[in-house]
Amino acid sequence: MNPAVRINLETGLKVFNTRAAKASEKITGKGYSVVTDQKLTELPKMPAGATFNAEEQAKYLAFKEARRGAADYMAMEGEFKKYLDDVYSEPPIPRESLDDECEILVVGAGFGGLLLWHKLSEAGFTDVRFCEKGGDVGGTWYWNRYPGIACDVESYSYLPLLEEMGYVPSMKFASGFEILEHCQNMAQKFGFYDHCLFHTTVVATTWDEAFGRWIVETDRGDKMRARFVILANGILTTPKLARIAGMEKFQGESFHTSRWNYNIDLRGKTVGIIGTGATAVQAVPELAKIVGQLYVFQRTPSSVDVRDQRATTDEERATWANEPGWARARRERFARISTGRSAIQANDDYLAGKIQDIRKPRKYDRKLSEEELIQKQLDANFRIMEQIRARVDAIVKDPKTAAALKPYYPYGCKRPTFHDEYLPTFNLAHVHLVDTAPRGVCEINERGVVHEGVEYPLDVLIYATGFQWMGTSTFNMVSGHGGRTLKEKWETEGTRTFLGLHSHGFPNLFIVTGPQGGGGSFNFTDAIDAHGDYVVWMLQTMRERDVRIVDIRKEFEDAYAAHCREVDIATAPLRDCISYYNGEGNAAPGSLAYYGGGKWHKHRLPAQSSLEPYVFGGDLN
Repeated sequence: MNPAVRINLETGLKVFNTRAAKASEKITGKGYSVVTDQKLTELPKMPAGATFNAEEQAKYLAFKEARRGAADYMAMEGEFKKYLDDVYSEPPIPRESLDDECEILVVGAGFGGLLLWHKLSEAGFTDVRFCEKGGDVGGTWYWNRYPGIACDVESYSYLPLLEEMGYVPSMKFASGFEILEHCQNMAQKFGFYDHCLFHTTVVATTWDEAFGRWIVETDRGDKMRARFVILANGILTTPKLARIAGMEKFQGESFHTSRWNYNIDLRGKTVGIIGTGATAVQAVPELAKIVGQLYVFQRTPSSVDVRDQRATTDEERATWANEPGWARARRERFARISTGRSAIQANDDYLAGKIQDIRKPRKYDRKLSEEELIQKQLDANFRIMEQIRARVDAIVKDPKTAAALKPYYPYGCKRPTFHDEYLPTFNLAHVHLVDTAPRGVCEINERGVVHEGVEYPLDVLIYATGFQWMGTSTFNMVSGHGGRTLKEKWETEGTRTFLGLHSHGFPNLFIVTGPQGGGGSFNFTDAIDAHGDYVVWMLQTMRERDVRIVDIRKEFEDAYAAHCREVDIATAPLRDCISYYNGEGNAAPGSLAYYGGGKWHKHRLPAQSSLEPYVFGGDLN
């Protein structure tokens, strides 16, 4: 067996063998099922006279304000730290602590890390090292392995490097288990495993002024030096728990959905799940198929749109096999879709290039102002939400349950969800929706959940309470000029980046798909792809100019941050609700996600052409 760390005698670089074995063959599952009942795969017709008038706007406002301040989450620390344990892999491979140097160190081995390695190695950068807290590749798809998990973006556009892998997903919306396997196959084919330190969490990243290097320390005792550091650890990687009185008292089994415990046999058990977001919408139908009793505790309903899952056809496989560039062309067409629901519906004829447009753009008698265009979008969103609410009435038999399942906020304000089995699940006699609106579950005791004086005894309690949005702990552990951390800078000055990739005072640091990072579409892989291309361009530019350090001029950073704020404020009416997208209503405009669409490229292209925003320093040595 190869040692965990060895030297490649041809290159002189270290080679790693730290991939952990799978913990149990019980860890397996599938995603969305194919549903043939047409009533479940189509939205009802638009209700007559549906307009977003003052009465409906007041209803939306009341729905939002009733929930303001209800979101109270906590980090998994102390007795709750167990919810962060890696239950998917065998214990970490023993290895020596490293005290050496590499050119590029990347944090994360999800889509971002895998794509970066493919791009960097193709460009001739081979002294690259990755640190990943999990036991294998996959990122989101490593940690999230709950029953029913699947991608919400069509997999033919979402999965990276399909042509390079000679692979076609089995379903239009591939299972998370299939996506994880695709990640593992990519890592195997392109030699990624030789470069990755698994079960290795970065705990400190400090800029060394004297040597122009980042000092990267980990929980494995490593103290490595790197010329460049790339943070590619994702935007939804740190799970969070709802803070509920008495939760430490519960005597049954419990876990977070991002650490699904397959060693617990749920068959015939009484199970409770707290949360009804994107994860629960996928997991609840699968839980209902095996448990004895299922209690779904809901504070705020999700908008549950149709999924209309299907298998990949033989015709598609045969066509794509003889169509060079099919996956990239499909992704580029996907990126041109300007409305969220059209993107999620993923019209096959359009994405395959059989038709040029999904629908003809509307023409108006005059040019509309930004405010008028926003209002048009709000009106259209309202009509979609009316159909989604009508779908609830058409499927769910109990009127009280149906009323509780109806969401009242703009479409896409919270993360849209899609399923054709979720709503019918609430017609089953053993499935119970416990409506905890608007404040959520307030008490847990030794036996289970308590709500409004009613106790719900449970054998197993599952937390589907989500993740910190763009709040990776890494930001608090990155210290730049003068020892100031990235988190400290953003807390005192507001989020400040250039293109989302650089931050002034943190030279040779790149943040992939972080706050203010744009360049993508409704398909998040677009942003990863664009950011990876940019990083490679910058490294090549520095190599050509024979320089070793790059930072950003503060005036360009300030201007870009102001732009993000302006765009966020202009489009805020489309996200007028309490959600993790806006820090539960508390985030400053422009501080988290960037809603600029193609405008990101209008900032990127001039910067790359003129190089004016960049401060280059130091000869390459």
